[in-house]
Amino acid sequence: MSTTKTRKEWKLTELAEAVGVSPRTVRYYVQRGLLPAPPFKGPDTVYGEEHLLRLKAIRALQARFLPLDAIQVELARLSPEELEALGEAGPHDVPAPTAGTSAPAPHAEPVKQGVPVSPSAGVTSWRRWELAPGLELHLADTADEKTRALAERMRALIQDSWGKVEP
Repeated sequence: MSTTKTRKEWKLTELAEAVGVSPRTVRYYVQRGLLPAPPFKGPDTVYGEEHLLRLKAIRALQARFLPLDAIQVELARLSPEELEALGEAGPHDVPAPTAGTSAPAPHAEPVKQGVPVSPSAGVTSWRRWELAPGLELHLADTADEKTRALAERMRALIQDSWGKVEP
């Protein structure tokens, strides 16, 4: 939509339509802190360029299967230029995660995943462990030592628990 590139302000429903979400979703993102609250003017409340950029970036990060908490962290680290670049990436520019291993859950070896998050985050790949059917643990290659240790403890805990349960 070329109108979204030239406009500076949108009503709630117009903004939601421009990005492909519901007005309720926009309000929820404001409540969660993913979007800044617009200046409240009752029925005349308008959303600005930053809201549009952030919503587009949220959609791009959701296409990478990131949870909202991770998206919120990522948004806080991105500059306005990086937000715009991320939001302008079309759905075909967003890499899909590669298929994981089908090895038995507690014994699955970490699998390097080529799932880039964004250039600014410095994440080039992820390790993925399938801990149990339907339960995965993902660890960025840029995670600090404390986070890596936590991931290993969680993996060991699940592995110990899983070993005691009949699959």
